[in-house]
Amino acid sequence: MKVLLPFCLTLFFILSSLVSDANPYSVANLRRQYQQAAASKEGGEKFHQLMAAYTQHDAVVLAYKAAAEAIRARDASMFNKLTYVQQAAKLFDEAVRRDDDNAEIRFLRLSVESNLPAFLGLSQHVDDDRQFLVRTLLQHPESGMDNESFALVRDFMVERGHVSGPDAQRLTSL
Repeated sequence: MKVLLPFCLTLFFILSSLVSDANPYSVANLRRQYQQAAASKEGGEKFHQLMAAYTQHDAVVLAYKAAAEAIRARDASMFNKLTYVQQAAKLFDEAVRRDDDNAEIRFLRLSVESNLPAFLGLSQHVDDDRQFLVRTLLQHPESGMDNESFALVRDFMVERGHVSGPDAQRLTSL
């Protein structure tokens, strides 16, 4: 029995890891897909196809679906860009409404809105999201963010100039 328990636990962790990777909507998979989508048009198309098929209401996955719409706007004709950005804004609103205290959702919205032209008037959450994320990051590891998302958000915030001075130094040292 003592030998069987560690074996079962090990098997459980291996299987749960495989199931997590097999789920196309696991957060780990979505992070990888999002980074690939941000890097190339082909990655953007693949990511949008995946997210367009999502019909559930998980707040984090909805935020990734919003990001996929924004990436689609990046690669679309001038005629369709605004439609995709407006759809992304609606999805972000729903995701934040469902979980307004989630750093990953706020990060995704900030990463999109901070890259939109100001004349569109769709970047009204940039300052709030930036302040929220700085507060959350400075609380790490008690922030509730896993190490992967913490590093991703911290690097984005510092490298893109969303935080500077003493806060950037503090974040870099974490």
